Amino acid sequence: MKYPKLFEPIKVGNTVFKNRLFSAPTGHPDVTPDNNFTEDAITYYERKAQGGAAAISLGEAIVDSVYGKRHPRQISLDAPGSFFNLSRLADSVIRHGAILSMELQHSGMDTTPGIVTPNFCTASEIVYGPVDCEINGKKVKEMPEDIIYEIIEKFANAARRVQNCGFGMVTVHAGHGWLLNQFMTPRLNTRTDKWGGSTENRTRFAVEVCDAIRKQCGADFPVEIRISASEASPEGYGIDEGIKMAMALDGHADIIHVSCGNDLGLAKRHSFSKTHPCMFKEDGVNVVYAGEIIKHIKKSKVATVGALTDPAMMEEILAGGKADFVEVARGLICDPDLPNKARDGRDDEITHCMRCFSCFSNLKSHGGFFCALNPETSRERTFSRPMPPAERQKVLIVGGGIGGMQAALTAAESGHEVILCEKSGRLGGNILCEEKVPFKKHLADYIAQREKMIAKSSIDLRLNTEVTHDYASGIGADVLIAAVGAVPVKPGIKGIDGKNVMGAEEAYANPDKVGKRVVILGAGLVGTELAIYLKSLGKNPLILEMTDTFNPGFNDLHGQAVLIKLDQDSIDIKYSTKAVEINDSGVICDTPEGSCSYDADTIIYAVGQAPLTDKALALHDCAKRFHIIGDCAKPRSISAATLEGMSIALDIGRF
Repeated sequence: MKYPKLFEPIKVGNTVFKNRLFSAPTGHPDVTPDNNFTEDAITYYERKAQGGAAAISLGEAIVDSVYGKRHPRQISLDAPGSFFNLSRLADSVIRHGAILSMELQHSGMDTTPGIVTPNFCTASEIVYGPVDCEINGKKVKEMPEDIIYEIIEKFANAARRVQNCGFGMVTVHAGHGWLLNQFMTPRLNTRTDKWGGSTENRTRFAVEVCDAIRKQCGADFPVEIRISASEASPEGYGIDEGIKMAMALDGHADIIHVSCGNDLGLAKRHSFSKTHPCMFKEDGVNVVYAGEIIKHIKKSKVATVGALTDPAMMEEILAGGKADFVEVARGLICDPDLPNKARDGRDDEITHCMRCFSCFSNLKSHGGFFCALNPETSRERTFSRPMPPAERQKVLIVGGGIGGMQAALTAAESGHEVILCEKSGRLGGNILCEEKVPFKKHLADYIAQREKMIAKSSIDLRLNTEVTHDYASGIGADVLIAAVGAVPVKPGIKGIDGKNVMGAEEAYANPDKVGKRVVILGAGLVGTELAIYLKSLGKNPLILEMTDTFNPGFNDLHGQAVLIKLDQDSIDIKYSTKAVEINDSGVICDTPEGSCSYDADTIIYAVGQAPLTDKALALHDCAKRFHIIGDCAKPRSISAATLEGMSIALDIGRF
């Protein structure tokens, strides 16, 4: 076996985990008004079990509906009526050989007053935390000791309830700014009783929760506790305090799940992209915290989490004694089959998470973990439904970008004769220019993986092939899919054709042609990410944006990470600044304060993409069926391209 430590079974109490790779907690918004998970949510978790993870953890289940709920789409474990639904979910997961865990949470001072839990209660208008204070505009009252003990009992009751439903473990959330973490952090907990002061006192709440669960559920029911080993912010505690907290929990929990960060209050903006590492962080960036804590733990097992997708790295972590378990969240959203592929030695088939936050941003805006690279995620039930047999078709796909490659692979897997034409000498489309960017490493890996899969398939790949109307008509295809993409918009600015001007794609592909002083026109993701890349190469970029705001598109979470990185790298954005003329020495701009100029050796435009719609539509009558996908319909995201490519290819010969 290629990864013996990763796939070594381990016993915790009387529970056997078939390997050391867990699916880390992810919540799901598909909760019905009567407090049940939908079939789509159940299938989402079941798919992870089918992929081979040893344990699957559900996120954001609230133990206290009265004082602890943050938003309506959190399962309330103290409310009646969800027993059969949770039992159904448990059955769907455990029949595939995985242990199912429920993450138990309480929002504390981050509770939203007045949320109604159907058929049960309305949340109290009182918000409790460690001490009296005000946060995010809410007045918080110090939690009395009788309420503390009431909540401890609610944690235990919730654990017992899910145990009765068939769950094999619980994960107590004592990190990331939830209630137990609020008591643990000294910057929030300034109490002078036994629940505050020393590390032992501040951790007492979490310890007693673990002990109460064990008393209710028995010593053989594993209790995992998730902690923030460091708040990862200047005002928060660091790893030394995290070690003391872990030592206080040692033996009270079976597994200490080591994360970092605090998403509450002023720390939130900087914490999120550390708790959930962004693409600007290295792989496995948070393993260091578990590596330090495990040195001091004698009874409990230790789990690590954060930016893990490479099984070789996971093996090294476990073999090197940095952790006893590795936990993966976005990596399994991107590829739920990662564990099975790693065990089989099919590493080259693993789709590695880019850490682009498409999943979380889509969760916020559209209600699902829609992955940029895996269109099946959050659509598991749709894509797994039985379909009629496909009548074999001859399929011509024009364009070998992200959408075209996905369409070709899906059509070939369905048994069709597929011809894929790409006008250049490489597959990948416009984003191929970014393959050398270090923080886009996993995007380059994805393109390389697609190239290998296409090479191994029955697809007739024709590179350096410009598809004209006559060429397409001569193929005699039953279906034509146009995926010809888009081209950069060249703004109509005086001097835009100067020798010192280039588009973002050229700058990405040939950074050696970019001078030391750089002005980038456009503060979208293309322009800002390019500035970060050029800064890493020793250039001095300045970004000019004609509007008054940064535009990350729908992906505001990645946008937050970009802004933080720009700040860290001292890259400035000049808003409400319109370039009106480019000359040999730089750019002349109009601003609300009047005209100004910025010196530059190179000016780069990154102001958007123009879809090649006319080029695509010119092929509409070259086959019986015609489809247009990706950026040539409308410049959008990688997520849209992969979804359209897969969906349309699955329809071929069936509908």
